[in-house]
Amino acid sequence: MKRFAGGLLVLIVVLSSLLYWRVRSREESNAPPGGAGEIEGTEVDLSARITARILEQPAQKGAQVKAGDVLVALDCSDARAQLNEAEARLVAATAQATAAEAAIEASKRSKEAATAAEVAARAQAEGLAAQRDATERQAKRLEKLGSDVPFSSRDQTRASADGLSHQTAAALAQVAASTEQARAASVGIRASSAQAIAAEAQVRAAQAAVERARLLADECTVRAPLDAVVDDLPHEPGELVGAGQVLVKLVDLREVKATFYLPNAELASAHPGGRAHVVADAWPGRVFDGVVRTVGAQAEFTPRNIQTRTDRDRLVYAIEVAVANPERRLRPGMPVQVALVTVAVPQ
Repeated sequence: MKRFAGGLLVLIVVLSSLLYWRVRSREESNAPPGGAGEIEGTEVDLSARITARILEQPAQKGAQVKAGDVLVALDCSDARAQLNEAEARLVAATAQATAAEAAIEASKRSKEAATAAEVAARAQAEGLAAQRDATERQAKRLEKLGSDVPFSSRDQTRASADGLSHQTAAALAQVAASTEQARAASVGIRASSAQAIAAEAQVRAAQAAVERARLLADECTVRAPLDAVVDDLPHEPGELVGAGQVLVKLVDLREVKATFYLPNAELASAHPGGRAHVVADAWPGRVFDGVVRTVGAQAEFTPRNIQTRTDRDRLVYAIEVAVANPERRLRPGMPVQVALVTVAVPQ
């Protein structure tokens, strides 16, 4: 009798286990496609383009910061000195450019004056030459008359002709001098123009140096580029950090993502833009809406030889789901369960 009771008890246990397994299998077969994943945020690493010592870190690890908040302040005495030097060089280059422009204007005025003097001297020389020629003809005519003309008249006319000849020569010399002055002024204009071009180039170079020095000086203060959470501060105040070293690690939690792996048999239910429901262990009563962003193009955990249906079912594809997180309830590292929302296809 005892053996019969024991056998009956074993049979009941076996049947119960089989029934539980059948019910559980049916439930799993009716469950929507999905899988387990982990929340990830958008990581942002902040660094500076200069080598400097950390003065202070107003932000604390785990704190929520706003865009524009100061996260790290660096000692930038050297960068500010370079900025001051660049600004001084810009002032000097601007002064040289102004002086070159003034030299061009002065050369132009000198050329204009020399040209005007040349024109006046040439006109005077032409007038004197005409008077000289007329007086020379008068003197020759009187000389031909001989004793009929008083000696004093002939001498006076000859003296006038000679004087006009000297005045004409002087006027021509003045024309030559004015022409040379105008030519020298033209050379001065070209030289001043070349100096002005060089000075303008120096001004542009100095402006570029100022802009670069100002950019480097602005690197002395590291600010948050967006609203985020401070994930890590790898260094301490007083440390000397090099250019490009990460100073602050931020995590953007406005939208997070969860990546899970979908079996090959359920891949047809996943497509970019599809809806998904996300449940986090930390918020068991809350369902978060998600959107499928990407579906893996290649299978993972692929067996060496894919020949049987069982092997094909072992293929999985990475599915990335984006989840809006305006309340910042979902945080990196949280385990979640993702279920794809399938749409029934009419037969």
